[in-house]
Amino acid sequence: MPYTNTGRDLLATLLIGAAATPLNAANAHLAVGNGLTAFAATQPDLVGASKARKAMDATYPTQAANVLTFKSTFGTADANFAWDEWGVANASTGGILVTRKVEVLGTKTSSATWVLTATVTTTVPAT
Repeated sequence: MPYTNTGRDLLATLLIGAAATPLNAANAHLAVGNGLTAFAATQPDLVGASKARKAMDATYPTQAANVLTFKSTFGTADANFAWDEWGVANASTGGILVTRKVEVLGTKTSSATWVLTATVTTTVPAT
């Protein structure tokens, strides 16, 4: 999954130990929206008119080698609209959208609770 420019910059900031909000259990959020605009690295947030962010479930995010796993539960009162895009952010509002993916997941209604699990794999290109 590609990083946004702001997500790339956040990772670089964290690598050198500079002050930044990490994607830890206290700050990481999964974001969902109804935008179908193709991904562009310059997008600082989801693009849909309807969007919501949800904090991590207990024990998330997790990390195993180069794979990060994020998991959030959206209850019956949360994000009741078409889920056409999603991403990982470091705040409940504002903050930095680290990744964004356009993917039609369906339309959530108030009669359902949905759990979104996302994995982000970080790779280093071969030289």
